[in-house]
Amino acid sequence: MKLPVVAIIGQTNAGKSSLFNRLVRKSQAIVAREAGTTRDNVVGKVEGKYILIDTAGLKDPDDEFESHIQDQIDDAINSADLILIAMDSTKYPNHDDRIIAKKALKSQKPTILLLNKSDMGDALPLEEFYSLGIKEPLRVSATTGLHLDELRNTISHELISLGFNLNEKEQKNDSLKIALIGRPNVGKSSLFNSLARKQQAIVANLSGTTRDINRTELKYKGQNIELLDTAGLRKPGKREVGIEKFSALRSLAAIEEADICCLLIDSTEPHSKLDQTLAGEIIKAGKGIILVVTKTDLEHKETNTILDDLEYDFNFAPFAPVVMTSSVEGKNVTKIFELAQQIDKARHAELKTSDLNKLLEDAVKSHPPAGLKNTHPKLRYMVQTDTCPPWFVVYGSNLSLLHWSYKRYLERRLREAFNFTGTPIFFSFRNRD
Repeated sequence: MKLPVVAIIGQTNAGKSSLFNRLVRKSQAIVAREAGTTRDNVVGKVEGKYILIDTAGLKDPDDEFESHIQDQIDDAINSADLILIAMDSTKYPNHDDRIIAKKALKSQKPTILLLNKSDMGDALPLEEFYSLGIKEPLRVSATTGLHLDELRNTISHELISLGFNLNEKEQKNDSLKIALIGRPNVGKSSLFNSLARKQQAIVANLSGTTRDINRTELKYKGQNIELLDTAGLRKPGKREVGIEKFSALRSLAAIEEADICCLLIDSTEPHSKLDQTLAGEIIKAGKGIILVVTKTDLEHKETNTILDDLEYDFNFAPFAPVVMTSSVEGKNVTKIFELAQQIDKARHAELKTSDLNKLLEDAVKSHPPAGLKNTHPKLRYMVQTDTCPPWFVVYGSNLSLLHWSYKRYLERRLREAFNFTGTPIFFSFRNRD
């Protein structure tokens, strides 16, 4: 089932991220993002009905925001099925607000104007916002929750009017969703065609040929597979390094939708920071990951050199398997399916508590955790609380003193004992009291 995409756009300090948090957290379907990154709270799934994207997190702190805001808004408008414009109800609309509203209206996509901070005494009358040309604005407050239930109902009504069946629960089938993620012109569509064994995607030697998520269903060794080919990460001739990072919002949405993400890396070009950023996003989302090196029929470097470079650049994901491919020659293409099935099995693995506690006991004996002079963390027992991705909770005392390197050590021990190839695993540490 294709999920609709809803994007929140608007100027800074309008409360976009706060509204995003309210809508996503209400559904108990939070996509975890750690504060302090360059894109906090960008993509979340709301009640399994639609994907919500917050453009506030698209700002790169190293770039001049003003020079990229219009590109980000254009991408959000082009990618979304429904547009939410967030504005500060205590401030009069200015030139930038009018440009944003004009772009949204020009797209002819349903647009809802949200007047945030409407619980404040200095909120302006609705008449001040009619000049933007958007039908009756909706007063809301991310702080107090004012009219957020009405907003949720309005979003659902608009999406239903577009033909999306929100009453259907997310289809639980045995299809394994594999998304092809990567920079422009890295060979996603060519690999998509090779995997699907038919020319379903447009292949062109232009960056950004794919504008939406192209998908097809197939079977491999009795397994139903849905293959997703994501939009390019910049438009031809327009994007530069700064905005290229997050310019295709549907690529981020595809990461959330997929079970396994194939991160495509061009063997003829050096790895970029964007490749590492995308790998980080896949891991944070808890999805399986495969590093797929493309165009190996054209590369001039030795295979060992490529693998050494990958090991260095992606040292934060040593569990990600690498596949050297050529869509033209069909080299190792089906190996992607085999790895995806292995990773999917690892993602669903449920370990016995007794095995986990034996591993924890051995790990602590081999390498006791360090602490303060008279106080040391004590790790008492470990349980698995979730799958897809596997999640483990360690109980003990004084766990606030536990160094991050010890957490890495536990993960390494866990991976040595059990097969978690290609899947991130997460830990939580809770004091017994």
